[in-house]
Amino acid sequence: MDTKTLLLEIGTEEIPAHAMPAILEQLKTLATKSLKEARIEFGDVQTLGTPRRLALLVENVAARQADVEDEKRGASAKIAFDADGKPTKAAIGFAKKNNVRPEDLITRDGYIYAVIREQGKSSAEIFATLLPKIICDLSFPNNMRWGSLDFKFIRPLRWIVALFGDEIIPFEVANVKSGRTSRGHRFLSTGDFEISTAENYVAACEKNFVIVDQNKRRELITAQINEVAASKGGVAEITDDLLEEVLYLVEYPTALAGSFEEKYLQLPAEAVITPMRDHQRYFPVKTGDGKLLPLFITVRNGGKNFLEIVQHGNERVLKARLEDAQFFFNEDRKKSLEAHRDKLKTVVFQEGLGSVYEKTERLVKLVEKISDMLGVTADERANSIRAAQLSKADLVTGMVTEFTELQGIMGREYAKLDGEAAEVCAAIDEHYMPRFAGDAQPKSTAGKILSLADKIDNIVATFSRGLVPTGSQDPFALRRQALGIVNQLTAARQSVSIREIVELAMDLLNITDKIGREKIQSEVADFMRLRVKNVLSNSTRYDVIDAVLDDADDVFAVTLKAAAVEQFLATPDAVKVIQSFVRVSNLAKKADSTDMDEKLFELDAEKVLFRAFEAVKVAADELIDKKDFLGALDVLKKLSAPIDSFFDSVMVMDENLSVRKNRLALLKSTDNLLAKIADFGKIVQ
Repeated sequence: MDTKTLLLEIGTEEIPAHAMPAILEQLKTLATKSLKEARIEFGDVQTLGTPRRLALLVENVAARQADVEDEKRGASAKIAFDADGKPTKAAIGFAKKNNVRPEDLITRDGYIYAVIREQGKSSAEIFATLLPKIICDLSFPNNMRWGSLDFKFIRPLRWIVALFGDEIIPFEVANVKSGRTSRGHRFLSTGDFEISTAENYVAACEKNFVIVDQNKRRELITAQINEVAASKGGVAEITDDLLEEVLYLVEYPTALAGSFEEKYLQLPAEAVITPMRDHQRYFPVKTGDGKLLPLFITVRNGGKNFLEIVQHGNERVLKARLEDAQFFFNEDRKKSLEAHRDKLKTVVFQEGLGSVYEKTERLVKLVEKISDMLGVTADERANSIRAAQLSKADLVTGMVTEFTELQGIMGREYAKLDGEAAEVCAAIDEHYMPRFAGDAQPKSTAGKILSLADKIDNIVATFSRGLVPTGSQDPFALRRQALGIVNQLTAARQSVSIREIVELAMDLLNITDKIGREKIQSEVADFMRLRVKNVLSNSTRYDVIDAVLDDADDVFAVTLKAAAVEQFLATPDAVKVIQSFVRVSNLAKKADSTDMDEKLFELDAEKVLFRAFEAVKVAADELIDKKDFLGALDVLKKLSAPIDSFFDSVMVMDENLSVRKNRLALLKSTDNLLAKIADFGKIVQ
């Protein structure tokens, strides 16, 4: 088969770095889907990108689309042909409609069929409309328009390269015509350059000082940073998010080192690293044991010429930022962290929900409640309360006002300088965790308690304003916070009642309307249930998740139930036992009460089930209280045989109303016991 390489390069003004990974993935998805729908065979699909270009490279693309053959069924043969076997008007019309000759119609199963054969077109011809459609179908969080055009894109288009092998695919988008001319590096290249063939694209770009392959660029940047750091006797701290951002800020990377005065090392390390990394996109350099050095590494979008000038410019910029940090730090330290707390009264928490100072007062009460639930020591309780009091005080410091990324971190550092207990200091920082996807969970007991209190207060307060996250809208990052609660409780193996904490949170927020409180409880329960489901879905059967999620009040218990049910399902007698449990559940729905009178049991089978239930209930409840759900299931399965005998011998819906209610009450009691672990009716067998 004749194949070629397809190239589409979309040249733009500089695209925001954070948007690039998602755009390249979207471009790959669109191209793959479009080629399949066009019936064009192809090989590897690759997307490449720099700040100024989005590129699509598809290897082994067929020169023609595949032929297609389809059948259309028409009228019955009796209607399609007369007595002499000649086509009727019905057959002739059907043939004409499908562009075939009447004599080419075939008969099968008593009906006529038109076989439609369509010869594939040239791929190049199809690409002339397919490629501009791909460009136009790309979507972005923010779009731009320019001139009088109705066309929208993330940044203005400046050139388009479209080649199939060495052949130009001609089309026009936003007054930009496709061709083979691309643009080199803004400063290092001589300007425009031509690409002879699609296969030569990457090499042609590199000759013009554009490393278009982001994977190669990432390797180069990492190697250069490490090499420069090693030459200075240090180790570069390369974080994935900063590396990803720098990756899409440069087309031709060159790493270089700069330095700053050692006096700034007297500041907390994060106060130096944050202006360096988050504001200037510099990589910190540390010693082998993690001590910060007065060095930084930056990546230039260019070559090695005049590096001293570039270094000096970056050092001047960083010095100004560090001077600001030094000033704010000194001003903040003129009083204790606790002394800053009073200013929180002037900071609004959320509209209609008071100040941040009032929020800290709520956190103290919530922390007390959670501490009691967890049964922590007196010192851990006291540390948690103290951390709650100081948790937001750093929000009004100069340092955090200027460098908002340092919230919690500066609170921790200022608390250390004030001589607060180590666990209090840690909790002030940890209660914001996880700050982002993949971030760590709180480690200290006080941090875990305060984190839980803060997140539930945020969720309840926001829900009370009717701002429940919907679709992709989640401006207060409540999904991340709820997921943090689930992961924290699961990892820490802690059991608390979310409902009870939410009740207290509503009391503290002065939510008194009964209907409103019930609505919030329901919404929070559903919200948490979805987060638990998301966590479990990574490792647990979907039907097991549904079976244990009726009540997600105790998040940790739900995860243990799911694990226990999955283990139980792997045992030989699980199917038979669950069938028995489901039979109970089906009839238990008809019961109005669980009140039983042993004297009303008439038949041996119901007496046996009653005695078995009484014996099993005590042992099962003890194990359930200990959260030994697998052990409880091992006990509960003993009910299977008595249940089967009961249904084989007993007419539950007896004419005698008292006897009927008593039997239903037995089934209801049994079902309630089983439901403490799972709704077995949802298990797919």
